[in-house]
Amino acid sequence: MRIGPYQLKNQLIVAPMAGVTDQAFRNLCLRHGAALAVSEMLSSNPKVWDSEKSKKRMAHSGEEGIRSVQIAGADPKLMAQAAQFNVEQGAHIIDINMGCPAKKVNKKLAGSALMQDPALVEKIVSAVVDAVDVPVTLKIRTGWDPEHKNGVHIAQIAEACGIASLAVHGRTRQCMYKGEAEYDTIAHIKQSVSIPVVANGDITTPEKARFVLEKTGADAIMIGRGAQGRPWIFREIEHYLQTGEHLDPVNGTEKRQVMLEHLTKLYELYGEYKGVRFARKHIGWYFDQDSQREFRAQFNKLEDAEQQYSMVECYFRD
Repeated sequence: MRIGPYQLKNQLIVAPMAGVTDQAFRNLCLRHGAALAVSEMLSSNPKVWDSEKSKKRMAHSGEEGIRSVQIAGADPKLMAQAAQFNVEQGAHIIDINMGCPAKKVNKKLAGSALMQDPALVEKIVSAVVDAVDVPVTLKIRTGWDPEHKNGVHIAQIAEACGIASLAVHGRTRQCMYKGEAEYDTIAHIKQSVSIPVVANGDITTPEKARFVLEKTGADAIMIGRGAQGRPWIFREIEHYLQTGEHLDPVNGTEKRQVMLEHLTKLYELYGEYKGVRFARKHIGWYFDQDSQREFRAQFNKLEDAEQQYSMVECYFRD
């Protein structure tokens, strides 16, 4: 898998997820086998760039690996300016968001809403590609709704405008995250273009990863929710793809180390007050079994970093 001048070490990419793929999470996934991690979506509206939230998302100091930054918006000029700004901040790759199904994004005609307007898609993609000297990638869905799956058409527009790589989530916008992802459309998209295609959607096991690669013919796979609370899924999949065998399950000692490291990085990134609050959802994903419901409930009540550290330590000690 190659994106412009960047040769990826394997076929495994971390999907951009708003409120999830911050620098702490991206670096953790990269250290556990991912070849590339795409940032959270950044607004193309320059009025919000000075906000604390945007500054955290745009910070690349200490970033590991290739820095891919996703931008979102519906105005070609603003999208071009956002691409230039983020390249100046250190982005190696610019990714355009045309896959987010969230209502607050779509009501601004951004995200997957753009797939309703191929002419605007062409204007945005062309503007961004022309604005920067780094590779530009695009993330889409299979279409706006099941009756209007125009992913192939959008992919062909993207290729003609100079997009370096295309990621496709196997659902329409109307489907949100309901039901199961379908991969036939991704396979059709792969057959219709010559640029690299990345398959995304419901990849949660090594077996599913191999199935999706074979089913779609994709050059790589992108994993989002499957990595929440399981950053080691990338090395598990890479090992399985190479050998056909499973790695031994992650043991308690390593899980403890990973969680404590994750907590540390969240506190460093956000400060203790906000870091403690971001930690609640991340640690909750590590403890997602019904039998761990009480742990999650108690952890979510904690108000400082020392208490959170101590509770994770006590869980594994006991």
